[in-house]
Amino acid sequence: MTVWEGLVGQAPVIETLRAAAAGRGMTHAFLLTGPPGSGRSNAALAFAAALQCERGPSDDAGCGRCEPCRTTMAGSNPDVTRVSTESVQFLVREARDMVRKAAMAPVTNRWQVIVVEDADRFNDSSGNAVLKSVEEPAPRTVWLLCAPTVEDVLPTIRSRCRLVTLTTPTAPEVAAFLTRTADVSPPLAAYAARASQGHIGRAKALALDETTRNHRHEVVTLPAQLTGLGACLLAASNLAEGAKEEAEALTLALDAREKADLDQAFGYEDKGRRPREYASALKDLAESQKRRARRRVLDVVDRSLMDLVSVYRDAIALATRAPGELVNEEIRPDVQAVVDASTPELNLRRIAWVFEARQQMMESNVPPALALESMMVALMVPEQNR
Repeated sequence: MTVWEGLVGQAPVIETLRAAAAGRGMTHAFLLTGPPGSGRSNAALAFAAALQCERGPSDDAGCGRCEPCRTTMAGSNPDVTRVSTESVQFLVREARDMVRKAAMAPVTNRWQVIVVEDADRFNDSSGNAVLKSVEEPAPRTVWLLCAPTVEDVLPTIRSRCRLVTLTTPTAPEVAAFLTRTADVSPPLAAYAARASQGHIGRAKALALDETTRNHRHEVVTLPAQLTGLGACLLAASNLAEGAKEEAEALTLALDAREKADLDQAFGYEDKGRRPREYASALKDLAESQKRRARRRVLDVVDRSLMDLVSVYRDAIALATRAPGELVNEEIRPDVQAVVDASTPELNLRRIAWVFEARQQMMESNVPPALALESMMVALMVPEQNR
């Protein structure tokens, strides 16, 4: 199995990256863009493996069997660094760490590869810190930057990169991938592929985790239930609290492990006197964990908002008799109830209100509970149709 076989529905991208790994069109920096879940970071990692592959530079690079390929895909290749952030934006010190790593000569005779999974999270300060290295890296260094769209990346950075654009995989492609790699039954794979709207990671979660499926069902059945102010406020509260609980479940164990590692690094494990530098390091860790917790909450809420949007899009498709299967085919009666109680124009406005709430939380730091309350009230079923 080659490193390219994990990329779903990306034949043109694979062709481009394989050619670059063979030396045709190779350059010092690439920007891989595509919708969430399309496999941007997976494509970057596969490309990194092909660049390190013992069979390269050639069209056979990325064999998936040699040691450089296996260690790259496993995350243990010393010449491949994957960088992401749990914060809303990269900090300057994180950017400087990338630059230091990029300046190092590769351990092997191949490449020093820096994979930045969240290139859209560079701000002006952190972006300026990496700009010179991206523009003129060391001779054997290549930057692989990943972001949803070109517009999400600072102009100064994106102008230095070769653009590679991924597309959203089709539902049949995702379903086939799930049945082939995760031993999922065809009906469940078809549901997960359709409900994920082409998001590979989300499709895996829906196919393999019943709790994830149940939570999504609760979200997509909300539009038909928003029949009064009380129902709207309750829905907003449940969504906000559920996101907080899920985020805490993801971060508590990691927070404790990081605290234990810090104590061990300073030789302080609740015993003896604290070293002078310990308090500052502990403060930095606490701030980092707080930023990460906020981002996790926003990520969970954002996923639910996209599920809500899918219902209103289905309602528009059903009302206008658009051909094709609904994303939420399993709750067609609920979607029909939304159609009966509204108009396509109203559902278009509802989609805009959902994205407005998303923008308030992501860009204006509005507390999720407040943004969700305002949004749910806006989405309420008109009184004459209750």
